[in-house]
Amino acid sequence: MILHIDMDAFFASIEQRDNPGLKNRPVIVSGNSKRSVVSTASYEARAFGIRSAMPVFQAKQKCDHLVIVPGNMKKYQANSKKIMEIISHFSPVMEQVSIDEAYIDIKGCERLFGSSEDIARAIKKKIYARLSLSSSVGIAPIKFLAKIASDINKPDGVTIITKSRVKNFIFTLPIQKVPGIGKSAMKTMEILQIKTLGDINNYSLPILTRKFGKMGQRLLELSNGIDPSKVETNYKRKSISSETTLSKDIFDFENIKQVILDRSQNVGRDLRKKKLVCENVFIKLKFSDFSQITRSKKTDTPICSSSAIFNEALALYKKIRLKKKIRLVGVGVTALKDKNTPVQMQLIPDRNMCKKQWESVDLAVDSISEKFGSNIIKKASLNNLYNKRNPDAE
Repeated sequence: MILHIDMDAFFASIEQRDNPGLKNRPVIVSGNSKRSVVSTASYEARAFGIRSAMPVFQAKQKCDHLVIVPGNMKKYQANSKKIMEIISHFSPVMEQVSIDEAYIDIKGCERLFGSSEDIARAIKKKIYARLSLSSSVGIAPIKFLAKIASDINKPDGVTIITKSRVKNFIFTLPIQKVPGIGKSAMKTMEILQIKTLGDINNYSLPILTRKFGKMGQRLLELSNGIDPSKVETNYKRKSISSETTLSKDIFDFENIKQVILDRSQNVGRDLRKKKLVCENVFIKLKFSDFSQITRSKKTDTPICSSSAIFNEALALYKKIRLKKKIRLVGVGVTALKDKNTPVQMQLIPDRNMCKKQWESVDLAVDSISEKFGSNIIKKASLNNLYNKRNPDAE
Protein backbone atom coordinates (compact mmCIF):
# COMPACT_ATOMS: atom_id res chain seq x y z
CA MET A 1 0.00 0.00 0.00
CA ILE A 2 1.07 3.58 -0.72
CA LEU A 3 0.29 6.55 1.52
CA HIS A 4 -0.09 10.14 0.33
CA ILE A 5 0.26 12.63 3.19
CA ASP A 6 -1.09 16.12 2.47
CA MET A 7 -1.07 18.96 4.99
CA ASP A 8 -4.35 20.82 5.48
CA ALA A 9 -4.32 24.46 4.27
CA PHE A 10 -0.62 24.43 5.14
CA PHE A 11 0.39 28.11 5.03
CA ALA A 12 -2.87 29.36 6.54
CA SER A 13 -2.82 26.68 9.27
CA ILE A 14 0.69 27.72 10.32
CA GLU A 15 -0.43 31.36 10.60
CA GLN A 16 -3.49 30.35 12.64
CA ARG A 17 -1.31 28.24 14.91
CA ASP A 18 1.20 31.02 15.50
CA ASN A 19 -1.45 33.70 16.04
CA PRO A 20 -4.28 32.44 18.29
CA GLY A 21 -6.38 35.47 17.27
CA LEU A 22 -6.69 33.95 13.78
CA LYS A 23 -8.17 30.65 14.91
CA ASN A 24 -11.62 29.85 13.53
CA ARG A 25 -11.46 32.95 11.31
CA PRO A 26 -11.45 33.13 7.48
CA VAL A 27 -7.75 33.62 6.68
CA ILE A 28 -5.85 33.80 3.42
CA VAL A 29 -2.10 34.02 2.88
CA SER A 30 -1.43 36.62 0.22
CA GLY A 31 -0.41 40.18 -0.51
CA ASN A 32 -2.94 42.88 0.31
CA SER A 33 -3.03 44.76 -2.98
CA LYS A 34 -6.00 44.64 -5.36
CA ARG A 35 -3.90 42.61 -7.79
CA SER A 36 -2.72 39.94 -5.37
CA VAL A 37 -3.93 36.35 -5.58
CA VAL A 38 -4.72 33.87 -2.81
CA SER A 39 -1.80 31.58 -2.00
CA THR A 40 -3.63 29.47 0.61
CA ALA A 41 -7.06 29.79 2.19
CA SER A 42 -8.07 28.44 5.59
CA TYR A 43 -11.06 26.11 5.68
CA GLU A 44 -13.10 28.88 7.27
CA ALA A 45 -12.35 31.00 4.18
CA ARG A 46 -13.07 28.11 1.81
CA ALA A 47 -16.58 27.91 3.25
CA PHE A 48 -17.20 31.24 1.47
CA GLY A 49 -16.03 29.81 -1.87
CA ILE A 50 -12.51 31.23 -1.62
CA ARG A 51 -9.77 29.14 -3.22
CA SER A 52 -6.09 29.27 -4.15
CA ALA A 53 -5.14 31.46 -7.14
CA MET A 54 -8.31 33.53 -6.78
CA PRO A 55 -7.72 37.31 -7.04
CA VAL A 56 -7.83 38.89 -3.58
CA PHE A 57 -10.44 41.45 -4.64
CA GLN A 58 -12.79 38.57 -5.51
CA ALA A 59 -12.05 36.88 -2.19
CA LYS A 60 -12.95 40.10 -0.35
CA GLN A 61 -16.23 40.27 -2.24
CA LYS A 62 -17.09 36.77 -1.03
CA CYS A 63 -16.16 37.48 2.60
CA ASP A 64 -16.15 41.05 3.93
CA HIS A 65 -14.45 40.03 7.19
CA LEU A 66 -11.61 38.15 5.49
CA VAL A 67 -8.20 38.29 7.22
CA ILE A 68 -5.20 38.68 4.90
CA VAL A 69 -1.80 37.55 6.18
CA PRO A 70 1.48 38.08 4.29
CA GLY A 71 3.41 34.87 3.58
CA ASN A 72 6.61 33.79 5.31
CA MET A 73 8.28 31.15 3.12
CA LYS A 74 11.24 30.59 5.45
CA LYS A 75 8.85 29.65 8.26
CA TYR A 76 6.85 27.34 5.99
CA GLN A 77 10.03 25.63 4.73
CA ALA A 78 11.26 25.08 8.31
CA ASN A 79 7.95 23.40 9.22
CA SER A 80 8.06 21.34 6.03
CA LYS A 81 11.50 19.99 6.90
CA LYS A 82 10.25 18.80 10.31
CA ILE A 83 7.19 17.16 8.73
CA MET A 84 9.30 15.24 6.21
CA GLU A 85 11.59 14.04 9.01
CA ILE A 86 8.56 12.62 10.83
CA ILE A 87 7.19 10.90 7.71
CA SER A 88 10.56 9.37 6.78
CA HIS A 89 10.70 7.70 10.22
CA PHE A 90 7.90 5.34 9.12
CA SER A 91 9.39 4.24 5.80
CA PRO A 92 12.72 4.73 4.01
CA VAL A 93 10.84 4.78 0.68
CA MET A 94 9.61 8.39 0.75
CA GLU A 95 9.07 10.90 -2.04
CA GLN A 96 8.49 14.55 -1.19
CA VAL A 97 6.57 16.14 -4.07
CA SER A 98 5.94 19.62 -2.70
CA ILE A 99 6.47 21.71 0.42
CA ASP A 100 3.45 20.11 2.11
CA GLU A 101 2.94 16.64 0.62
CA ALA A 102 4.76 13.35 0.27
CA TYR A 103 4.28 9.70 -0.68
CA ILE A 104 5.59 6.69 1.23
CA ASP A 105 5.59 3.03 0.25
CA ILE A 106 4.97 1.04 3.43
CA LYS A 107 5.69 -2.42 2.06
CA GLY A 108 7.39 -4.37 4.86
CA CYS A 109 6.78 -1.63 7.44
CA GLU A 110 3.58 -3.18 8.78
CA ARG A 111 5.60 -5.52 11.00
CA LEU A 112 7.06 -2.48 12.75
CA PHE A 113 4.15 -0.06 12.85
CA GLY A 114 0.94 -2.04 12.21
CA SER A 115 -1.60 -1.81 9.40
CA SER A 116 -1.64 0.91 6.75
CA GLU A 117 -4.36 2.72 8.68
CA ASP A 118 -2.35 2.42 11.91
CA ILE A 119 0.64 3.97 10.16
CA ALA A 120 -1.46 6.79 8.68
CA ARG A 121 -2.94 7.69 12.04
CA ALA A 122 0.46 7.45 13.76
CA ILE A 123 1.95 9.89 11.23
CA LYS A 124 -0.94 12.32 11.70
CA LYS A 125 -0.69 12.06 15.48
CA LYS A 126 3.06 12.66 15.52
CA ILE A 127 2.86 15.67 13.19
CA TYR A 128 0.13 17.22 15.30
CA ALA A 129 1.92 16.51 18.59
CA ARG A 130 5.12 18.14 17.36
CA LEU A 131 3.80 20.98 15.18
CA SER A 132 0.08 21.41 16.04
CA LEU A 133 -0.82 21.00 12.37
CA SER A 134 -3.43 18.66 10.91
CA SER A 135 -2.95 16.51 7.82
CA SER A 136 -4.97 14.20 5.62
CA VAL A 137 -3.81 10.80 4.36
CA GLY A 138 -4.88 8.72 1.40
CA ILE A 139 -4.09 5.00 1.25
CA ALA A 140 -4.28 2.90 -1.91
CA PRO A 141 -2.50 0.09 -3.76
CA ILE A 142 -1.42 2.50 -6.53
CA LYS A 143 0.10 5.95 -6.41
CA PHE A 144 -2.41 8.10 -8.26
CA LEU A 145 -5.34 6.76 -6.20
CA ALA A 146 -3.50 7.50 -2.96
CA LYS A 147 -3.29 11.18 -3.95
CA ILE A 148 -6.97 11.33 -4.86
CA ALA A 149 -7.90 9.56 -1.60
CA SER A 150 -6.05 12.10 0.55
CA ASP A 151 -8.38 14.83 -0.74
CA ILE A 152 -11.64 13.01 -0.04
CA ASN A 153 -11.98 13.53 3.72
CA LYS A 154 -10.17 16.82 4.21
CA PRO A 155 -9.39 18.27 6.63
CA ASP A 156 -7.84 15.87 9.16
CA GLY A 157 -9.05 12.71 7.46
CA VAL A 158 -7.89 9.23 6.49
CA THR A 159 -9.28 7.51 3.39
CA ILE A 160 -8.50 3.93 2.43
CA ILE A 161 -9.07 2.46 -1.02
CA THR A 162 -8.48 -1.29 -0.65
CA LYS A 163 -7.66 -3.57 -3.57
CA SER A 164 -11.23 -4.88 -3.56
CA ARG A 165 -12.59 -1.30 -3.91
CA VAL A 166 -10.27 -0.13 -6.68
CA LYS A 167 -12.41 -1.24 -9.63
CA ASN A 168 -15.64 0.32 -8.35
CA PHE A 169 -13.85 3.48 -7.22
CA ILE A 170 -12.32 4.01 -10.66
CA PHE A 171 -15.63 3.28 -12.38
CA THR A 172 -17.36 6.10 -10.47
CA LEU A 173 -14.45 8.58 -10.17
CA PRO A 174 -15.34 11.92 -11.87
CA ILE A 175 -12.90 12.37 -14.75
CA GLN A 176 -12.01 15.93 -13.66
CA LYS A 177 -10.52 14.45 -10.47
CA VAL A 178 -7.78 12.70 -12.43
CA PRO A 179 -4.46 14.62 -12.20
CA GLY A 180 -3.50 16.20 -15.51
CA ILE A 181 -7.04 16.75 -16.82
CA GLY A 182 -7.24 20.46 -17.63
CA LYS A 183 -9.86 22.68 -19.26
CA SER A 184 -8.87 21.71 -22.79
CA ALA A 185 -9.03 17.97 -22.06
CA MET A 186 -12.38 18.43 -20.28
CA LYS A 187 -13.91 19.94 -23.41
CA THR A 188 -12.94 16.80 -25.34
CA MET A 189 -14.26 14.62 -22.51
CA GLU A 190 -17.64 16.34 -22.77
CA ILE A 191 -17.76 15.78 -26.52
CA LEU A 192 -16.95 12.08 -26.01
CA GLN A 193 -19.44 11.89 -23.10
CA ILE A 194 -16.73 10.71 -20.72
CA LYS A 195 -17.96 11.55 -17.22
CA THR A 196 -15.98 9.09 -15.09
CA LEU A 197 -12.59 7.44 -15.35
CA GLY A 198 -14.38 4.17 -15.98
CA ASP A 199 -15.92 5.65 -19.15
CA ILE A 200 -12.43 5.76 -20.71
CA ASN A 201 -12.78 2.02 -21.35
CA ASN A 202 -15.47 2.76 -23.92
CA TYR A 203 -12.74 3.90 -26.33
CA SER A 204 -9.78 2.18 -27.95
CA LEU A 205 -6.16 3.22 -27.46
CA PRO A 206 -5.84 4.65 -31.03
CA ILE A 207 -8.82 6.94 -30.46
CA LEU A 208 -7.61 8.05 -27.03
CA THR A 209 -4.12 8.73 -28.41
CA ARG A 210 -5.55 10.75 -31.26
CA LYS A 211 -7.70 12.81 -28.91
CA PHE A 212 -5.33 13.19 -25.93
CA GLY A 213 -1.84 12.46 -27.25
CA LYS A 214 0.52 10.65 -24.87
CA MET A 215 -1.96 11.09 -22.03
CA GLY A 216 -4.37 8.76 -23.87
CA GLN A 217 -2.37 5.64 -22.98
CA ARG A 218 -2.01 6.69 -19.35
CA LEU A 219 -5.75 7.32 -19.07
CA LEU A 220 -6.46 3.84 -20.41
CA GLU A 221 -4.02 2.31 -17.92
CA LEU A 222 -5.50 4.26 -15.00
CA SER A 223 -9.03 3.26 -16.00
CA ASN A 224 -7.92 -0.37 -15.61
CA GLY A 225 -6.28 0.20 -12.24
CA ILE A 226 -2.75 0.23 -13.66
CA ASP A 227 -0.27 2.86 -12.46
CA PRO A 228 3.39 1.92 -12.99
CA SER A 229 4.52 5.04 -11.10
CA LYS A 230 6.68 4.18 -8.10
CA VAL A 231 7.53 6.14 -4.99
CA GLU A 232 10.84 7.69 -6.03
CA THR A 233 13.31 8.10 -3.18
CA ASN A 234 15.70 9.96 -5.48
CA TYR A 235 12.99 12.32 -6.71
CA LYS A 236 14.42 15.41 -8.36
CA ARG A 237 12.77 18.72 -8.92
CA LYS A 238 11.48 18.94 -12.50
CA SER A 239 11.22 22.71 -12.84
CA ILE A 240 12.15 26.03 -11.26
CA SER A 241 10.14 29.16 -11.91
CA SER A 242 9.50 32.67 -10.64
CA GLU A 243 6.49 34.82 -11.40
CA THR A 244 4.99 38.09 -10.25
CA THR A 245 1.63 39.79 -10.47
CA LEU A 246 2.32 43.35 -11.61
CA SER A 247 1.14 46.43 -9.75
CA LYS A 248 -0.70 47.47 -12.91
CA ASP A 249 -1.29 45.98 -16.35
CA ILE A 250 1.53 46.82 -18.78
CA PHE A 251 2.02 46.77 -22.55
CA ASP A 252 5.30 48.65 -23.02
CA PHE A 253 8.17 46.44 -24.25
CA GLU A 254 10.85 47.99 -22.02
CA ASN A 255 8.76 47.51 -18.88
CA ILE A 256 8.05 43.88 -19.71
CA LYS A 257 11.71 43.34 -20.56
CA GLN A 258 12.67 44.58 -17.08
CA VAL A 259 10.28 42.15 -15.40
CA ILE A 260 11.57 39.24 -17.49
CA LEU A 261 15.13 40.15 -16.47
CA ASP A 262 14.13 40.34 -12.80
CA ARG A 263 12.42 36.94 -12.89
CA SER A 264 15.37 35.43 -14.80
CA GLN A 265 17.70 36.62 -12.03
CA ASN A 266 15.62 34.76 -9.44
CA VAL A 267 15.46 31.54 -11.47
CA GLY A 268 19.18 31.58 -12.22
CA ARG A 269 20.03 32.15 -8.56
CA ASP A 270 17.84 29.21 -7.54
CA LEU A 271 19.41 26.95 -10.19
CA ARG A 272 22.95 27.74 -9.09
CA LYS A 273 22.07 27.33 -5.42
CA LYS A 274 20.87 23.80 -6.17
CA LYS A 275 23.91 23.15 -8.39
CA LEU A 276 21.70 22.47 -11.41
CA VAL A 277 21.64 23.43 -15.08
CA CYS A 278 18.65 23.50 -17.42
CA GLU A 279 18.03 22.60 -21.03
CA ASN A 280 14.68 24.30 -21.49
CA VAL A 281 13.40 27.81 -20.74
CA PHE A 282 9.76 28.92 -20.67
CA ILE A 283 7.79 32.10 -20.08
CA LYS A 284 4.26 32.51 -18.76
CA LEU A 285 2.09 35.54 -19.42
CA LYS A 286 -1.30 36.25 -17.87
CA PHE A 287 -3.29 39.01 -19.54
CA SER A 288 -5.69 41.67 -18.28
CA ASP A 289 -8.66 39.37 -19.01
CA PHE A 290 -7.01 36.57 -16.93
CA SER A 291 -6.33 34.40 -19.98
CA GLN A 292 -2.77 33.08 -20.08
CA ILE A 293 -0.20 31.51 -22.39
CA THR A 294 3.15 29.74 -22.03
CA ARG A 295 5.98 29.46 -24.54
CA SER A 296 9.08 27.27 -24.23
CA LYS A 297 12.39 26.72 -26.00
CA LYS A 298 15.12 24.10 -25.80
CA THR A 299 18.55 25.62 -25.20
CA ASP A 300 21.57 24.87 -27.38
CA THR A 301 23.57 23.80 -24.33
CA PRO A 302 22.83 23.36 -20.60
CA ILE A 303 22.78 26.77 -18.86
CA CYS A 304 22.46 28.22 -15.38
CA SER A 305 23.53 31.85 -15.76
CA SER A 306 20.82 34.45 -15.27
CA SER A 307 21.97 36.25 -18.40
CA ALA A 308 21.55 33.16 -20.57
CA ILE A 309 18.11 32.43 -19.11
CA PHE A 310 17.08 36.05 -19.73
CA ASN A 311 18.23 35.95 -23.35
CA GLU A 312 16.24 32.79 -24.03
CA ALA A 313 13.13 34.12 -22.24
CA LEU A 314 13.30 37.46 -24.04
CA ALA A 315 13.63 35.69 -27.40
CA LEU A 316 10.45 33.77 -26.61
CA TYR A 317 8.63 36.96 -25.67
CA LYS A 318 9.66 38.75 -28.86
CA LYS A 319 7.89 36.08 -30.91
CA ILE A 320 4.53 36.80 -29.23
CA ARG A 321 2.22 39.22 -31.02
CA LEU A 322 0.94 41.14 -28.03
CA LYS A 323 -2.69 42.27 -28.28
CA LYS A 324 -3.63 42.68 -24.62
CA LYS A 325 -2.00 44.21 -21.57
CA ILE A 326 -0.11 41.88 -19.24
CA ARG A 327 -0.90 41.46 -15.51
CA LEU A 328 1.51 38.60 -14.64
CA VAL A 329 4.93 37.60 -15.95
CA GLY A 330 6.71 34.34 -15.16
CA VAL A 331 10.01 32.78 -16.21
CA GLY A 332 10.92 29.16 -15.61
CA VAL A 333 13.27 26.34 -16.56
CA THR A 334 12.80 22.59 -17.03
CA ALA A 335 14.89 19.58 -18.12
CA LEU A 336 17.10 20.03 -15.05
CA LYS A 337 20.40 18.20 -14.63
CA ASP A 338 23.21 18.14 -12.12
CA LYS A 339 25.76 20.80 -12.95
CA ASN A 340 28.53 18.23 -13.30
CA THR A 341 26.65 16.07 -15.84
CA PRO A 342 28.97 15.58 -18.85
CA VAL A 343 27.83 17.35 -22.02
CA GLN A 344 28.98 17.09 -25.61
CA MET A 345 31.48 19.77 -26.64
CA GLN A 346 30.43 22.23 -29.34
CA LEU A 347 32.43 22.83 -32.52
CA ILE A 348 32.18 26.60 -32.01
CA PRO A 349 32.82 27.30 -28.32
CA ASP A 350 32.71 31.13 -28.33
CA ARG A 351 29.08 31.42 -27.18
CA ASN A 352 29.67 28.83 -24.47
CA MET A 353 32.73 30.71 -23.25
CA CYS A 354 30.61 33.84 -22.94
CA LYS A 355 28.01 31.89 -20.94
CA LYS A 356 30.75 30.53 -18.68
CA GLN A 357 32.04 34.04 -18.02
CA TRP A 358 28.58 35.28 -17.08
CA GLU A 359 28.13 32.23 -14.86
CA SER A 360 31.31 33.18 -12.98
CA VAL A 361 29.96 36.69 -12.47
CA ASP A 362 26.64 35.31 -11.24
CA LEU A 363 28.37 33.01 -8.75
CA ALA A 364 30.34 35.94 -7.34
CA VAL A 365 27.14 38.00 -6.99
CA ASP A 366 25.37 35.02 -5.39
CA SER A 367 28.12 34.75 -2.79
CA ILE A 368 27.93 38.44 -1.91
CA SER A 369 24.12 38.42 -1.81
CA GLU A 370 24.11 35.37 0.47
CA LYS A 371 26.31 37.22 2.93
CA PHE A 372 24.94 40.77 2.77
CA GLY A 373 21.38 40.46 1.40
CA SER A 374 19.72 39.85 -1.96
CA ASN A 375 19.44 43.55 -2.90
CA ILE A 376 23.02 44.59 -2.10
CA ILE A 377 23.99 44.14 -5.78
CA LYS A 378 21.55 44.52 -8.64
CA LYS A 379 21.63 45.34 -12.32
CA ALA A 380 21.39 49.06 -13.01
CA SER A 381 18.63 48.43 -15.55
CA LEU A 382 16.47 47.03 -12.72
CA ASN A 383 16.87 50.03 -10.44
CA ASN A 384 13.50 51.56 -11.30
CA LEU A 385 11.78 48.19 -11.03
CA TYR A 386 13.17 47.58 -7.52
CA ASN A 387 12.10 51.06 -6.40
CA LYS A 388 8.47 50.36 -7.30
CA ARG A 389 8.62 46.61 -6.79
CA ASN A 390 5.35 44.78 -6.18
CA PRO A 391 5.48 43.20 -2.69
CA ASP A 392 3.55 40.18 -3.98
CA ALA A 393 6.40 38.99 -6.22
CA GLU A 394 7.06 35.30 -5.66
